[in-house]
Amino acid sequence: MPDIDPRSTRRAVLKTAAATAIVSAVPAAIAQPLLSSPGSALMPKGGKRRVVILGGGWGGLTTARHLRDTAPDLEVVLLERNPLFWSCPLSNKWLIDIVDTSTLVHSYTGAAQRFGYTYVQTEVTEIDRSQRRVHTAQGYLDYDWLVVAAGIRVAYEPWFGNDRKAIDHTRANYASAYVPSAEHIALKQKIQAFKGGTFVMTLPPPPHRCPPSPYERACMIAAHFKRNKIPAKLLILDPKPRIAPIGLGYRKAFEELYPDIITHVPNAGVKELDPFRRVVKTAAGDVAFDDAIFMGHHQAADLVWKLGAIGKTAEGKPNNWAAVHPEFYNLPDDPQTFVIGDSVGAVSPQFGHYPKSGHVANRMGASVARFIGRQAKGQALEPELIDNLCYMLVNTEPREAISVQFDYAKGPDGVLVQTQVDDHERRAELWDEDLRWYGLKIKDMISG
Repeated sequence: MPDIDPRSTRRAVLKTAAATAIVSAVPAAIAQPLLSSPGSALMPKGGKRRVVILGGGWGGLTTARHLRDTAPDLEVVLLERNPLFWSCPLSNKWLIDIVDTSTLVHSYTGAAQRFGYTYVQTEVTEIDRSQRRVHTAQGYLDYDWLVVAAGIRVAYEPWFGNDRKAIDHTRANYASAYVPSAEHIALKQKIQAFKGGTFVMTLPPPPHRCPPSPYERACMIAAHFKRNKIPAKLLILDPKPRIAPIGLGYRKAFEELYPDIITHVPNAGVKELDPFRRVVKTAAGDVAFDDAIFMGHHQAADLVWKLGAIGKTAEGKPNNWAAVHPEFYNLPDDPQTFVIGDSVGAVSPQFGHYPKSGHVANRMGASVARFIGRQAKGQALEPELIDNLCYMLVNTEPREAISVQFDYAKGPDGVLVQTQVDDHERRAELWDEDLRWYGLKIKDMISG
């Protein structure tokens, strides 16, 4: 498939719906789980070689879709615990009804039928690489290739240790909404119910999912407070010394659009949090709050830990991210097992991690489909350079966005090199481009 140019076509995206519209917006086709027992075969293996994909986010859906083109003779099975796809990209806009629920939510069943693979709604309980077998709540599946595209986990242990009461209370009341979809619904209800006071938002230390998106979320929440004349202060507690990426664009938005609402506090990593008394202590001072979004540390998804694919630091401790080939995303000791998307560890000494974004997951998924297609034919893998593109809405009246682009190249020493291009000038054309980009990605992954 050729690369998609986000500027090549236009697509209308529906606007304005409340969280209560979710039921009416959900597609009718929902997959029924295949009934079996944990100790039996969920899907007996036939004559075809099989690719099993764990996770139906941007990376997993893209891999499944493109395998139909690159490896039509392989059986493809997508395992996902959720009954419906819920997109994190564009979800910040959904929080304040700039886009509606049907923009984010789509049917796994429809995509599987359209592109000719099998979708099973189930929970993965174990991965046995020695037997090339995935165990689920409804039985096991054997595989020839495995693709883990499971996103991230949000870790509160760095704050609370093993204090499960504090962790559970924070997750229930102040969740980060960086894992779809229940947390998104809770956050939307929280924002719409807030009547005033101090609203705190912590940022996770990098690397974390979609680096510029927390600042966009702050702008969307501030726009809601401003539009509805809610007497609120939004404090962004940022562990970094400055806003990044797109520092100038966001700083201008904070100062010019929301000067009486948003306060960005740099070097404010969380030292201690009392979610019961509503006090957070940071390196920049202590803050009492009326409500909050606490974005814990981001790590590779639980399934990557089950896979045994977490990398090590120089001291031999887990570095919390998948150790994979920097260009092929497969495991060094298991070349037919891949990890893609946000769980991928550092790929370059120059810039560290790829941005953990939907665009990157989509690019990786398409590449891995081609890599598996070549492996299936006994051909050598050929590296593919990817890119990243993010648009962030910062103003709602009028609707104006900023953007950032990351391009990658091989340096003379063979090391991946990143070039970042920030577009700080907010304008309506970038919001239009965001909608076109998103529509083309959904077409690529889901609607065909």
